[in-house]
Amino acid sequence: MLALAPMTGYDIKRHFDSTVRHFWSADKAQIYRTLARLVVEGYAEVEKVAGSGAPDRQEHHITAAGRTALARWLASEPERHAERDPFLARVFFGSDLDDDGLRSLFSYRRTAVLGQLAQFEQMRASAEPSDRGARLRLATLDNGIAHLRAELAWLDTVEREVI
Repeated sequence: MLALAPMTGYDIKRHFDSTVRHFWSADKAQIYRTLARLVVEGYAEVEKVAGSGAPDRQEHHITAAGRTALARWLASEPERHAERDPFLARVFFGSDLDDDGLRSLFSYRRTAVLGQLAQFEQMRASAEPSDRGARLRLATLDNGIAHLRAELAWLDTVEREVI
């Protein structure tokens, strides 16, 4: 996030929630711990910005070493992150549910997916990528939309097959 612009921890959390949360989550505590570690490791530095009628802001800036580390990470082979999905765990063990229980389980998930899809599609409709970086960031949103649409189709198939 600091490669995009200097930010406070609060700014980073807001940016996470409005841009990348469909594929990467971070809570406030994690963001502040990571910022502190980046500063200690020399990948970021802090500038105190006087607040007008508010407390001073601790704005973090990426350093040259931080840009080098980011470039090295971008060029490395992506590692696969193990997923943990409580919904899929319920589906896996769902044979203990009756038809109404399964309908409820799938209904909860469908409602959540439709809500998230509406949010993402609204974000997509208002997006106008101005450069390569913006287009790549938008591509991650398109990936989230594709996954949600695929999940809706999968929910339809599973419901037809088991209920």
